[in-house]
Amino acid sequence: MLYGQRLFVVIPAYNTGPRVLGVLRSLPDVVDGAVVVDDASGPETRALLKDLADPRVTLCAHRENRGVGAALATGYARALDLGADLVAVMAGDGQMHPDDLVPLATPVALGDADYAKGDRLAHPDCAREMPLARHVGNTVLSALTRAATGLWHVNDSQCGYTVVSRRVLVHLDTSRMWTRYGYPNHLLAALAHAGFRVRDVTVRPVYAGERSGIRLRDALLVIPRILL
Repeated sequence: MLYGQRLFVVIPAYNTGPRVLGVLRSLPDVVDGAVVVDDASGPETRALLKDLADPRVTLCAHRENRGVGAALATGYARALDLGADLVAVMAGDGQMHPDDLVPLATPVALGDADYAKGDRLAHPDCAREMPLARHVGNTVLSALTRAATGLWHVNDSQCGYTVVSRRVLVHLDTSRMWTRYGYPNHLLAALAHAGFRVRDVTVRPVYAGERSGIRLRDALLVIPRILL
């Protein structure tokens, strides 16, 4: 528990292979449970997840690939059923540093924010660690998101490392969240519309040469359409 709050982590996993096991092994002791959502992965990832024996881990599986937003909606709902007070999101490919989880969750646990969002762009190592194309794309999309939502303090709209309170998840209908890439922008708009408090927390940019799942079409067409 964190400050008396039950902390769960939702981990969307699509063809992550053994990297998702590394994420699970790295979870801090304050985490009460993890919900791994297999978004119709291939046989390697399915086999690894099927063999999980960690009592803290609950596995959910989609029969067909529905997208990262849909995976989060499934994970959020299951975490609420399990009694979570705080729900974090960590990617199944290891792009989020576990040491940043407690600082990210603390503002929500203490009641100073309803939703905390990682900010990689503010980290001093960002220019060195984040590939240039991603840096430019994140900067542009974040500026468009600020203009669309009025959340002028949100610096890195595309960061998926987040923590949300149970109160927010009960209020919002996450099943209507954008199902694929673009969900962070859609969710930020919903939070702003409902008047929830969003807090930026600086987190480390973690990259290991993996290919980004976001396509050029998403960046140029889908996300701007959501914001419009």
